[in-house]
Amino acid sequence: MSFDVILTSLLQPLQYGFMLKAMATGAFVCSVCAVLSCFIVLKGWALIGDAMSHAILPGVIFAYIIGVPMAVGAIVSGVACVMIAGAVRNLTTVKPDALLGISFTGFLGVGMILLVATPGNVHFMHILFGNLLGIETNVLIQTLIIGTLTLLTVLVMRKDLILFCFDPCQASVIGLSPVRLELLLLMLVAGTAVTALQVTGIVLVVAMLIAPGCIGFLLTRRFYPMLLVSVLSAIIASVVGTFASFWFNGETGATVVLVQAALFLLAFLFAPKNGLLQCRKPNGRLVQPDGRKHV
Repeated sequence: MSFDVILTSLLQPLQYGFMLKAMATGAFVCSVCAVLSCFIVLKGWALIGDAMSHAILPGVIFAYIIGVPMAVGAIVSGVACVMIAGAVRNLTTVKPDALLGISFTGFLGVGMILLVATPGNVHFMHILFGNLLGIETNVLIQTLIIGTLTLLTVLVMRKDLILFCFDPCQASVIGLSPVRLELLLLMLVAGTAVTALQVTGIVLVVAMLIAPGCIGFLLTRRFYPMLLVSVLSAIIASVVGTFASFWFNGETGATVVLVQAALFLLAFLFAPKNGLLQCRKPNGRLVQPDGRKHV
């Protein structure tokens, strides 16, 4: 079999309009996730990203019931979940991560009950597992609007948000409000989770909100290069994952996440300064990224 025949077979997905649309949409959505992923990783909000992705389910279904845009219900539900956990934190000695876990699982439980009990012709299973290949035009427009607004907000507020992530005390000293910045970042995370619903679904969206930032953090310690690496890894995962789902007849969202996990594994092992293989010394000891040694 000649090289041209092999190349033509490999590029066969590009002959279909729905595949090109899926790749472009997935690349955009995953890029938005990657941008917020950097802030989530730096702030240590991995569990909050998980909570957001699960807590938006009841908001989506309730918004459908009362006839308002589902994106509005999703954002309100996600932010409410985190805010409730934060409010209870000051009234008990239970650790914040436990409160957040209870809060978002409670929201998810309510969402599952509404999912089963809600009559109508709308199928909500795509919210759980994504529907990138069959995304509708109106949903695509909504996703592009929310994603673009999220990116523009990050661009305008990037300096304040970066300072808030690295040093909230310094942000307060120079006149910024850490509480408002925290709420803004939570709303951006919720909006990003909404944009990713049609790609990976609620079940897997947390991976796209965490993995790209972790990859960037492993490969560099400067924020803007970290942002670039995160976005690049997300785009690669989206394109390669969509191709792979076509060839292996797999679920597109899950395949994209698996490719993203494979990229993280490569970074974890082979990162120039912080990779596991680079930190291992010939004498059998491991050197941590800060230079300390342990057996």
